[in-house]
Amino acid sequence: MKTSLSFKLTLAFVAVALSTAALIAAFIRVTSVDRLYRLVVDQQGAIMLDALEDYYRQVGSWENIDLVWPQLQEITAWLNIQTSEDLREMRMGMQTMHTRRVLFGLADARGRWIVPLSSDTPRGSQATGRQLRSGFPIVVDGTRVGTLLAASSLPVYSEAEANFLQRTNQALIWSVLGGLLLALVMGMILARAITRPLNALNRASQAIAAGDLQQKVPVESQDEIGQLAESFNRMSEEVARVNRLRQQMTADVAHDLRSPLTVIGGYIESMRDGVLPPTPERLGLIYAEIERLQRLVEDLRTLSLADAGSLPLDPQPASPKAILDRAAGLFQLRAQQQNLSLRVEADPDLPEVAVDETRIIQVMDNLLANALRYTPAGGEITLSARAEEGTVRFTVRDTGVGIPPEELGQIFERFHRADPSRHTEMGESGLGLAIVKAIVEAHGGQVWAESALNQGTSVHLRLPAAGAAHPEHTATQFPRL
Repeated sequence: MKTSLSFKLTLAFVAVALSTAALIAAFIRVTSVDRLYRLVVDQQGAIMLDALEDYYRQVGSWENIDLVWPQLQEITAWLNIQTSEDLREMRMGMQTMHTRRVLFGLADARGRWIVPLSSDTPRGSQATGRQLRSGFPIVVDGTRVGTLLAASSLPVYSEAEANFLQRTNQALIWSVLGGLLLALVMGMILARAITRPLNALNRASQAIAAGDLQQKVPVESQDEIGQLAESFNRMSEEVARVNRLRQQMTADVAHDLRSPLTVIGGYIESMRDGVLPPTPERLGLIYAEIERLQRLVEDLRTLSLADAGSLPLDPQPASPKAILDRAAGLFQLRAQQQNLSLRVEADPDLPEVAVDETRIIQVMDNLLANALRYTPAGGEITLSARAEEGTVRFTVRDTGVGIPPEELGQIFERFHRADPSRHTEMGESGLGLAIVKAIVEAHGGQVWAESALNQGTSVHLRLPAAGAAHPEHTATQFPRL
């Protein structure tokens, strides 16, 4: 049978309460007997001491004390009557009680028994040191003349004493039962308080498993369960976001594949049917669309390798200035054709970076292609590098149209297009910046962008310097789609 967490927690509270109450009850039960013994001994012992001191003053010795000893105990018992039950017991059989209950004995000044506590102890034998130390000294005119010795426990209980112990036991039983009832109620309340958010988390996780990804549970506290609820809500939001990205990616891939395939299929069908002759221009157009498909497939392959942690890298020490010069040389002619200024700025004595230079040039190609695409004629593009605490920061800055603030945080997502129609016309897949992020993070670096509308955009790459401690080369932290 499946046992719920609420039942287990309630049972745990009850078990702890029962164990605690039982230990306390046992302790009180044991100590109550000892306390009763001490009370009786202290009260009757004080009376016996006074009587014995008076006897010694009158007689001058302990001669014949054993003859009056029963009367002394009887007087002590009468003076200690606490209830009507005690009085009834005294009247019904005082002598019988004292015969059964020998509570005190007497030793002389040298510690020898005058009135033994038991018949097994011979009169005149020596009392032990422990007995003498625990006894009541009898002092007359400043001289110790004897010791009143008490039994180690009450041989029998009077009716009042037995009633006291019985009432104590009843109080302990009711206390244990009350504690168990309170523990049961508090356990059920606390168990419900603990399991309610857990049940909400369970229902939400089952809903996610059933396909309803947009789930949120209430956060009712700031303890570990509340933190778990917050983490679950963030996870749910991220799962829903990734699912939307996956759906959007599927739609974008289908669209980007369909467009060139439609063009290629249309031309080939027309040529096959003799509607259009296969001229070099038309074949060139078909080949251009095939190249577009190849670029898209290669971009998707790069990202899939990054996701799987299998992006091939061959890091070698490289000069940051040489990387920027090489990237700028590849785009210098195109920049001149668009009437743009392309220049390189690098701090002197920059440390080398441990990178796969081919991959980093691919990153620069994507960034420069974007900068050239969105910078109007007469603008400027600057490639720069500077050292920063064991890293080197590369920056590609342009004076183009900029990126809207609401789009800036999404530009590194796959297939994100601030202007979808413009990307389609230019044959862009929308994966360029996603590939940039994948390659940079695979090198253990960081990438981010800063932009202002009509003022330009700066994309920053921070890469570890050669020999600096940095993470092992792993796939970029993109959500798996």
